[in-house]
Amino acid sequence: MNQKSVEDGTSIRNFTLQLSPTPRGARLARLLATEQLRSWGLPWNRASQVVAELAANAITHGRVPGRDFRLTLYVVADTLRIEVADARGDRLPEPRHPAAEGESGRGLLLVAAFADRWGVAPGPHPRKTVWAELTVARPATSR
Repeated sequence: MNQKSVEDGTSIRNFTLQLSPTPRGARLARLLATEQLRSWGLPWNRASQVVAELAANAITHGRVPGRDFRLTLYVVADTLRIEVADARGDRLPEPRHPAAEGESGRGLLLVAAFADRWGVAPGPHPRKTVWAELTVARPATSR
């Protein structure tokens, strides 16, 4: 779902979709988010990495069989907000420093490195939403 509205001269953009909690769903989240950001004329490199990490966490730690996860992109003024909601509100993300030789456990460290802010919002039960915000350059408006 795409929406674009203008209030007080500020462009608001929104993109939301439900995806299966599988590796394919996580990959699709990254690909579709990248394409959406490109279509909006926004930089996508950092955002694509954040989407990939949050979607991977949703399918790894937030998966409940039969329940999808939701990806939402909001752009208001010069802020891109990425939200990934899953069905495991009882399992909150915990950034940790993995062992140097470990092959996993760095996702939230990457999110923190690429995003300007990130956090977790509870609910509605049994869901949680992990979000990240990035400052992006506003696309030039055509006259």
